[in-house]
Amino acid sequence: MAASSPATASPPLAGSAIHRGPGISRQLPGSLFCRPLARSSSQTVSAPAASTAPKPRGLLLRCRAAEGAAPARAEAPLKVMISGAPASGKGTQCRMIVEKYGLVHISTGDLLRAEVSSGTKIGKKAKEYMDNGMLVPDQVVTDMVVSRLSQPDVQERGWLLDGYPRSYAQAQSLESMKIRPDIFIVLEVPDDNLIDRCVGRRLDPVTGKIYHVKNFPPENEEISTRLITRSDDTFEKVKSRLETYKQNSEAVLPTYSDLLNQIDGNRPVEVVFQEIESLLQKICTNASEDKLAKTNGKSSDFVGTTTSKNEWRGIPTRLNNIPHSREIRKYFYDDVLQATKRAIEDKKTRLQIDINIPELNPEMDVYRIGTLMELVREISLAFADDGKRVKVSVQGSMGQGAFAGIPLQLAGTRKILEFMDWGDYGAKGAFINIGAVGASEVDKEDDMFILIAPQNAVGNCIIDDMRAMTDAAGDRPVILVNPRLKDMPASSGVMQTMGRDMRLKYAASFETCYSFRLLFYAGTFYPIMGALRMGYPNKYEIYRRVDEPNGKEKYVLLAELMDKPTADDITNAFKGPKKEKESAPSGFWGFLSGIL
Repeated sequence: MAASSPATASPPLAGSAIHRGPGISRQLPGSLFCRPLARSSSQTVSAPAASTAPKPRGLLLRCRAAEGAAPARAEAPLKVMISGAPASGKGTQCRMIVEKYGLVHISTGDLLRAEVSSGTKIGKKAKEYMDNGMLVPDQVVTDMVVSRLSQPDVQERGWLLDGYPRSYAQAQSLESMKIRPDIFIVLEVPDDNLIDRCVGRRLDPVTGKIYHVKNFPPENEEISTRLITRSDDTFEKVKSRLETYKQNSEAVLPTYSDLLNQIDGNRPVEVVFQEIESLLQKICTNASEDKLAKTNGKSSDFVGTTTSKNEWRGIPTRLNNIPHSREIRKYFYDDVLQATKRAIEDKKTRLQIDINIPELNPEMDVYRIGTLMELVREISLAFADDGKRVKVSVQGSMGQGAFAGIPLQLAGTRKILEFMDWGDYGAKGAFINIGAVGASEVDKEDDMFILIAPQNAVGNCIIDDMRAMTDAAGDRPVILVNPRLKDMPASSGVMQTMGRDMRLKYAASFETCYSFRLLFYAGTFYPIMGALRMGYPNKYEIYRRVDEPNGKEKYVLLAELMDKPTADDITNAFKGPKKEKESAPSGFWGFLSGIL
């Protein structure tokens, strides 16, 4: 794989997210926005308990493969998640799905209001935040949803989660509890159409009926005179809601990438529902066939790459395409984040992340620092979502002059961080602060520290500043992201050999919580031969890349090792153990020995 030029590897950096049609935009960590809105009488309201749930009007189908067919899997009713921007028609489609399949419609806005009005324990906790003008935390919302999902009517009829989860933390909470849908539906409508639908929408305060000045005008002049515009249907507020929706989408969609179905919502209601119904029926048919196969003593083939104990879903393919897509970058960011969180939960305080996907390889060009900063932003915002105060540190100049002593890769990084998009809810400054590397940068309110690519420059050693910083941090986590801490002595001997062993020993004291790199033959960057991955607390995994028909590929697990594998370990995994008198292999081994 040839190194990409700066022109072809533009960093996914700062600035506002731009939504480019179907797909995923930049993540914004989002708690539930508690906005009690007026609702039309046709919208379904989900009560917090089974006893108050409305009697189902639907057919109570449990995955009928065709009309008149026997239930395909009575033990597992449908589970559906649906997402769509304001005015995408999501409410109408939810109503039609509920009427057809009898699923329990669960909307967090409805649940929240029901819990608060009922005075439940969760409702009282949520009300405290709302009364103080604060967003309801992810965990409170998740507790509320999980409580509803545990009710007998949901277990019996299945569920339709409407607009939830809205943040990465919410999605991961559901994942950790094995709560996963059969399908994730996203309604896609162009922004201009969405804005027109909202701005032209009118509410009849008497009947609660919704009209549109062009698409669905009122029946007579009497109704027309009493119509009102909802306070959140102004152009400015609609634009803001759209941006919030897009940001929340990016936080969630990667978790359900294998279940994602994007549907063109800019069509007649009946046409959109017909496509949704087709997808749901396909799920039922597949479930029926799978059940039949198991009855006959057969099991269906697993399609995909090898998974690990933490339900990691495998290595993304097409990694030789540069720049990587948003989905691939987000996939790795999530992988890094989960490993880091697990290590911190296990009370690890000195951690390092080594991720060397092509998009993050600074040896190809220094512009890859942009992707590295995006990774740091995603990690920092995720911990900020959990209420942690994060200090993001970039080493400063270690000599005289503006750039003296700063490695080229880091020049200007601090300034770029200051201009990056850190979300709309004031995370930067409140929960995330930018600093340098050193003891003076450690404040008592900091909960953790993330150091971006700390590295020794020629003639200057950053390790002494790092040691002072970790001493001041005490038992608070310090995370090094892609450190390069080998000695780089200058010809003048400024960086003396005295203390070299102690410095390297200190650098090695940080425990790796995540490691990933692609494997190639010696002297080449194409084709990709395999990959080496470790995500705490799992073992190091060696994978071979395998070509499949129709231009597809996959990664197959060859070996697992407790410790970081040597070049010999990897060569043996690919070629089998060396013979006793065999000389050291050249080519593949020669390249690996230089990078491990």
